[in-house]
Amino acid sequence: MTTTYSYACKDYPEIEACPGYVVAEREAEVWRLMGLYTALAHGEDPGAWSAEDRTYLKTLLKTT
Repeated sequence: MTTTYSYACKDYPEIEACPGYVVAEREAEVWRLMGLYTALAHGEDPGAWSAEDRTYLKTLLKTT
């Protein structure tokens, strides 16, 4: 069985209504997809995420 990684915007406080969801076989792919999605859907600059932001986001990643 292959491990996959995923992130759902609904797990992030204040954007629970967002349907954004990304899944990939590698954690690095999920991070890239998260960055692309949040830039397009939420107008964020992933390059501006602090170390604390990234640490928190990592807690929201799920594995299957």
